[in-house]
Order: sequence, then C-alpha cells, then structure tokens
Amino acid sequence: MIAAFVITLFVTLFLSVPIVWSLALASIVGMLFSGLPLIAIPQQIFNNLNSFSLMAVPFFILSGDIMIIGGMSKRLVDYFQKIVGNLPGGLAIVSDIASMFFAAISGSSTATTAAIGGIMMPEMIKKGYDPDWVSVNQATAGALGMIIPPSIALIMYGVSAGVSIGDLFLAGFTPGIFIGLSLIIYAYYMGKKHGWQGSSEKRATFKELVFGLKDAILAILMPLIVLGGIYAGIFTPTESAVVAVVYSFIISAFVYKELNFKKLIICLEASARTTAVIMIVIGTAGSFGYFLAYAGIPDMVTNGITSITSNAFTFLMVVNILLLIVGMFINSAAAILILTPLLVPVAITYNVNLVHFGIIMIVNLAIGFVTPPLGMDLFVSARISGRTIVQMSKALPVFMVLTILDLMVITYWPALSMFIPNLLK
Repeated sequence: MIAAFVITLFVTLFLSVPIVWSLALASIVGMLFSGLPLIAIPQQIFNNLNSFSLMAVPFFILSGDIMIIGGMSKRLVDYFQKIVGNLPGGLAIVSDIASMFFAAISGSSTATTAAIGGIMMPEMIKKGYDPDWVSVNQATAGALGMIIPPSIALIMYGVSAGVSIGDLFLAGFTPGIFIGLSLIIYAYYMGKKHGWQGSSEKRATFKELVFGLKDAILAILMPLIVLGGIYAGIFTPTESAVVAVVYSFIISAFVYKELNFKKLIICLEASARTTAVIMIVIGTAGSFGYFLAYAGIPDMVTNGITSITSNAFTFLMVVNILLLIVGMFINSAAAILILTPLLVPVAITYNVNLVHFGIIMIVNLAIGFVTPPLGMDLFVSARISGRTIVQMSKALPVFMVLTILDLMVITYWPALSMFIPNLLK
C-alpha cells in the first residue's frame, strides 16, 4: 500500500506530471491498495478548501496585481531612490528596499520580483551594473515576498499546521528584514568594489524628501494599514486581504488615476489564474494528507528521525538540508502541503516552537525560488534582463552562501523570529 503510494508519487514527479495530478494519482493509488473508498478524495478536497483563512489568498494576489498595474510599486521605487540612490550600489540598494516594502504588500515572491525588477533592473544594467549579478540580486530580494507578511506561503503553512496566521505574520517580520539587510550590505560592498553608482551623485535635500513623500506616502501606508489592523485586532488576516484590495483599488483608480476598467479586467484575469492554480494544489493536498495520516506515515517519519538523533539541533539541520533540496525541485505550495503534515509532528517531539518552525520552512523554500532547476524567481529575472540561467549562475554562489548563512542564524536563534510575537504577548 505505502510502496505503491510512494512509487506513484515519485514516478509522476520524475515524469514532470503537474504536481496537482501527481498528488491526486498517488492518493488514488494508495486508497485503492488500502481499500479506502474513493469518495474520500472529493470529500477531503472540499474539507481542505473550506477554510476562512484561505480566503485571504485570492485577495492578497489581487491586491498585488492592482498595485503593480496601478503605479504604487513605481512610486515606492522613486521615493527610495531619493533616500539612498546616491550611495555606492545605490540602485541595487533601492531595489532591495523596495522589494522588502512590496513584499509587505503583495505576499508573493514572483510578484515582488516582477514588479520591482521590471522597474529597477533595466536601469541598473543601463548604468553599468553586471546584468547577471543584477538578475540574481533581484530574484533573491523578490524571494522576501514569501517571508515578510502578509505572505501567502505563511498562510498555507498556518492552515496546514493549525498555527495562528497572526502569530506567523508577526514572526516573519524580523527574519525578512534581517535577510533584506544582508542583501543591502552586500549591494553596498559590490557598489564600492566595482564603482557602481546610484541614481544620482547628490543626496536629496530634506525639502525634496518631504515633497517626494507626498507622492509615495499612500503606497508606504498600505502595509502599515493592513498589518497594523491585524495586530490591533481591528480585522482578521482574511479581512485584511479584502482591505488591501479595496485600498489599492481606491488609490490606484481615484488618486493615482492609473487603473482603468481595461486594466482592472487584466488584474482580475491574472489573479483568477494564479488563485486557481494554488487552490487546486491545496485541494488535492487534502486527499494526499488524508492518506498520509491513514497510513501512519507521519508516525513513521517521527520514529525514524528520533531513532537517529534525540538532538533538536541535528533535527533542524536535517530539516534544512531536506527543504533546501526539495525547494530546488518542487513548487513551494506543494512542498508546504506535502511536508508540513510529516515534519510538524516531529518538530513537536523535539519541542520546537511551531511558529518558529514555520519560519524555518518558509525561508528554506524561499531560497528554493532562487535555486535551479526550479528557481521561479530566477526565471522571472531572466525574462526581464534577457539573460539565461546559465549566464546568471556565475553570480549565484555568493547569494546562496549569504542566504544560507542567514538561514542558519534564523534556525538556531529563535529569538530573532519570536521577538515580536513574544513582545506583544
């Protein structure tokens, strides 16, 4: 029964069968061999999708699309250029900072990479920055969209693990900022080393910053309103996603006046396609998880790992290695939904805080977004810059070392993730 289930899963994945059908086929084969009624599959699909928290996903996707088309991302970039654009490597620093802010708006790494990269990368290449380095830098900065709340990946982990999404959002801030700061420092170093200039040689005056803020303040306020409302108890994470859509629509359509009916239809269509893909994967993962529980596979995994080591330090190292490899080959949504039911029981055995464990998982999978062969953010950057993955690979090792060092700090220094949740308890 278990052998047939596992073989079906890995054979279909090896044959590049879409992940949704791989999960479904593995579940069907497992249930047929175990004698379980196949009616359980649609039942579990429905049960997995019947979640109030999951309603946040399509709304955050839509708000991100509206902000890209509605000009909010461009205004963020323009203002940050006034603040730090004069520094060595200033354009890359602006790209990193703007990506951090846009991550706190969109909840998506690919959206962050596309929105900020589409503005900044051509300008950096025009200014003489190494196009391969620029491409990898933007892909890595874009991956912060998975970590900094409101992250769709954190919502999916929270639903799968039964962990408070509000706590996960609180915990995601400091690790995301920590990784962002490491990218900024590296960009400054590379700017000094290669003589890469910013957007201007002169620092903006106080008056210019004040007048520039008038144009960007509504975009900057977006994450403060959405996340502040959650933490103040004014609305839930799901309700905050609706607030994000309404706010971005009003600002883009009536204040910036860059969103018209035609562009809105484009946003709705793009968001519907992205949402459909994510929700189908979540649904089929329900039947997949149901069979895992029935077959006792989570218990087997727990017993297998605990028989090897009783040390939480070693367990977390094994988890990091596993997730870094998985992130190279499997879509992050599928990885979360497949591995969370397997790894969370083991984490509980080792007394690892499940909020902190969720951050570890998501950071690992975010690194997977800039790791070939899957590396979705790399492909987005490559499309913008006109480079190939092979060409970009020469700039990749330093970014990989940097982000893995960040991951080690996040893994073994829980206080970094849990600082804000513990502060607000």
